[in-house]
Amino acid sequence: MSIWAIVPVKPLKRGKSRLAGTLSEEERTQLNQNLLEKTLGTLTQLKELDKILVVSRDPHALTIARNYGAKTVQEDGQPHLNTALTRATVVAQIHNTQGVLVIPADLPLLTAQDVQTLLDRSGKPPVVVIAPDRHHSGTNALLMFPAGLIDYDFGEGSFQRHCDRAKQAGANLEIVDLPSLALDLDLPEDLEIVRKLEAAKH
Repeated sequence: MSIWAIVPVKPLKRGKSRLAGTLSEEERTQLNQNLLEKTLGTLTQLKELDKILVVSRDPHALTIARNYGAKTVQEDGQPHLNTALTRATVVAQIHNTQGVLVIPADLPLLTAQDVQTLLDRSGKPPVVVIAPDRHHSGTNALLMFPAGLIDYDFGEGSFQRHCDRAKQAGANLEIVDLPSLALDLDLPEDLEIVRKLEAAKH
């Protein structure tokens, strides 16, 4: 069973603009780089993933990805996230992957066990496995088997749309609701949660 992980990455200097009131541009760039490296480091631990494919228009992000052994797709212009993911999925399909797992690079609490849980739920294709964000609005991880089973529809309210598309496609729908997968770093309040959790560890 061949599964590729697809990691979409915004330009490191431009990502997390909604944290501009809390962090300087330099701090946001460093945060984005740290998140990307953590995500890649986590994914490379899983032998079940045949390949990691990073899609971005940021050359620096792609260089980091290659340092982790990932394949890369450099986007031109400013394509919509769903368009970029569709293109990346086509690349994966050309290499005969059977399934794809989309993992954004902004999940600060992501663990290899979380990803394993997503993979474990993909046992009965055709299947769509979705991890919602903590507000049950957005989609923080999306696994589909076979690749290309449904169209991507990331954005506000995407969790319900992806669920609907899975049902329309006649797929088995699996929801993975894990606190560590549910927190994506978007707003100052998300950053505050991460800082409190990190402080609690020490």
